[in-house]
Amino acid sequence: MVQRSMFPKDFIFGVATSAYQAFLISLTSRFLQISTSLVVWLGLLKVEGAYLEDGKGLSNWDVFSHTSGNTVNNENGDVADDHYHRYEEDFNILDDLGVDAYRFSISWTRILPRGRFGKINPSGITFYNKIIDNLLLKGIEPFVTIHHFDYPQELEERFGAWLSPLMQDDFVHFAKICFEEFGDRVKHWITINEPNIFSLRAYVQGNFPPEHCSPPFGNCSTGNSDVEPLIVVHNMLLSHAKAAQLYRHQFQPKQHGYLGIALCTSSFVPYRDDKFSRRAVERAYANEVAWIIDPLVYGNYPSLMRKYHGKELPKFTKDEVKLLKESVDFVGLNHYTTFYAVDCFHYSSECSSQDNRAIKGFVKTTGFRDGIPIGEQGNNPRFFTVPQGMELTVDYIKMRYPDISIYITENGYAPPTLLNVPEILHDVKRVEYLRTYIAALGRAIRKGAKVKGYFAWSFMDNFEWSDGYEPTYGLYYVDRTTQKRIPKLSAYWYAGLLGNHSPRQYLIANQQKYEAQ
Repeated sequence: MVQRSMFPKDFIFGVATSAYQAFLISLTSRFLQISTSLVVWLGLLKVEGAYLEDGKGLSNWDVFSHTSGNTVNNENGDVADDHYHRYEEDFNILDDLGVDAYRFSISWTRILPRGRFGKINPSGITFYNKIIDNLLLKGIEPFVTIHHFDYPQELEERFGAWLSPLMQDDFVHFAKICFEEFGDRVKHWITINEPNIFSLRAYVQGNFPPEHCSPPFGNCSTGNSDVEPLIVVHNMLLSHAKAAQLYRHQFQPKQHGYLGIALCTSSFVPYRDDKFSRRAVERAYANEVAWIIDPLVYGNYPSLMRKYHGKELPKFTKDEVKLLKESVDFVGLNHYTTFYAVDCFHYSSECSSQDNRAIKGFVKTTGFRDGIPIGEQGNNPRFFTVPQGMELTVDYIKMRYPDISIYITENGYAPPTLLNVPEILHDVKRVEYLRTYIAALGRAIRKGAKVKGYFAWSFMDNFEWSDGYEPTYGLYYVDRTTQKRIPKLSAYWYAGLLGNHSPRQYLIANQQKYEAQ
């Protein structure tokens, strides 16, 4: 059993969303095993919606999702949970849930529709002021991500966005406006979400905009899957460091906030019980985790990356090393799964050409060994439920960066298939996932890890980028016929952990209602 009393008194529990992630899908009896007369819409979590409303500009994801074949069912983020107009209702829900904090991202194109090539959109400033002020009125602390995958399309068309060092100037310009307008109330800033995953999906696999890749990873019209992801992350790290320098010199002394970065952090275990597999684990961590954090703590890339990538890995100048070093006050870990690490040098028969190229450091990561999965699979076939992975990941961060503070900025579960409405609401497996992962986090803290908070992904069901609508990570379901937010069992469990409600209330108030329908 996990209880809040097992965590430090100042430990923060929250939920997370992002600005673009939308969820819109009409679900008839083909997907939900219910009466054909009942049409249900799973709620959108771009959470804002309001596509191009009040001066918002065109983003890379607006363009990408309007291109046929890029997303499941060709859906997009034009319509949402209408959070843009219903945020007060949503914050009442968060207040009732009992969270301490809410992680959300700022839409770059709502503030700067054309990047630094245009003017600030005052309506965007007004919207986020209302968001922040209303959260604070509820006693909920805003954790703000400045960049979560979406950026002005014009920057892509003008100079190639993150492939160009010019993007650093655009990001710092955007970040400065955020600090100026919101920093008097926002005390926790995350500059960039998951540089490692963005570079993988957009520049190795090509299933995120701008759709760059090369064989054997895909057949994009342009791209180099070996080199471009390294360049993109390089520019992102320098963008973070420049924004951090700006914040620390101009804003932090008066605003007294903290600044960090969030990255995807899987955990890795040896494929076999031998030295080759243990070394593969080291390389896997280096190429997913240390790739991002080492430069921001120690000023340079890990030696293992330099060893295997050679001249393809960009170099930092002496001035850039100084700029990067110790440029984070905390790191955010988005953790979902655990993999086996396979040494492709000594187990070549287990690896393909896609496993030992690009950013993998000649390591294959897999959830199977001898045909047996490492844990139960969720909706994403690459996500396996291995609660101990939370503890392993935090232990790795504590060992490699002993002085850094940690927040778990994402952690969550989506069932393997779409279910009927009562089953969606009665999400027992999500409850078990959250319970066991949070318990593992507690063990890591008791061993001395400096973990300051935990954010469940996500507040409501959402559009998981190019993967579409089937992954349902939300604690809340949204009935699109009424726009009503409906708590799942996991919401009541989470509220119970935080000191409010009980799962039994859910069973009585919600399940019987939907079974009757």
